Amino acid sequence: MMSERVLEVRDATFEDEVLKSGRPVVVDFWAPWCAPCRVLAPVVEKLAERHAGSIQFYKLNIDENPSTPQRYAVKGIPTLIIFDGGREVERIVGAVGLDALSRTIDKYVPVSA
Repeated sequence: MMSERVLEVRDATFEDEVLKSGRPVVVDFWAPWCAPCRVLAPVVEKLAERHAGSIQFYKLNIDENPSTPQRYAVKGIPTLIIFDGGREVERIVGAVGLDALSRTIDKYVPVSA
């Protein structure tokens, strides 16, 4: 389910890969049994392709990595959390469409000098 653009992050690697990242990060909290998560996956993949190099995309399996979702009070999935500078800056809950998700994520694309 992972791809070259949407990487897997785990509880053990979350701080280094997400919180200490030098660029905005989108984390997709999901589980294999979650039908809306499967609907959202190609949308996330498409946005990861569009923003390659400026925003990093990760998926976190909540069943295998329970402490990070607990730490961020993830109550339902899919939940996408956007982190910038190590802080949560936006949260999207539920399977949203490409346009809505794109508008939200576009706010965090670094402006090229």
